[in-house]
Amino acid sequence: MRSVPRCALQALCTAAVIALPQASTGAPPLTEVPPAVNVCWGYGCDRSKRLMLPAAAWRSVQAMFASPAPSATAERERIATAIARIETAVGTITGTHADRGGNIAGSGQPGQLDCIDESRNTAGYLHILAEHGLLRWHRVGARHKRLPWIFDQHWTATVVEHEDGSRWAIDAWFLDNGSRPHVQPLDAWLAKAELPPNPDAP
Repeated sequence: MRSVPRCALQALCTAAVIALPQASTGAPPLTEVPPAVNVCWGYGCDRSKRLMLPAAAWRSVQAMFASPAPSATAERERIATAIARIETAVGTITGTHADRGGNIAGSGQPGQLDCIDESRNTAGYLHILAEHGLLRWHRVGARHKRLPWIFDQHWTATVVEHEDGSRWAIDAWFLDNGSRPHVQPLDAWLAKAELPPNPDAP
């Protein structure tokens, strides 16, 4: 039987180590090139733009998830902060930095967003977090609509907790641009329950 050369064995061992899943370290992989995302504004996504996130904002978001969140609750808090940071960075490019919470306060001004705009943008930001391995406890859910009255429809982005399948509304519509979105159980959101405490709420 022919022996395998030592150099070949070393090469095989090195290849095996390289092939080990990087996720086993618990840390998400870091990417130097910021991701691109589609964003929209102007009520009903009347205007849209595909852009690359500013590098500084993307590094900040990655740093936030550098160590996995210890719980689903903690990860939802990080998600809210990440959405706010991305929204702030995007606002400087699209002119949506002046967006006011709700529809009335900023009605008619350039760069204003309604709930359709907000939910689509937030869903896009959530997909970026998921696709880059930053989420451990959640996956991105479908956008949801509530329609208690014919002229009172409202949309939100959502995440779904892996462990128990619970669904959570991530709603950035209520507060000004760059504020952390309200996060609450989707069932409570659908029932128009009282909004949970938010450090950025007035």
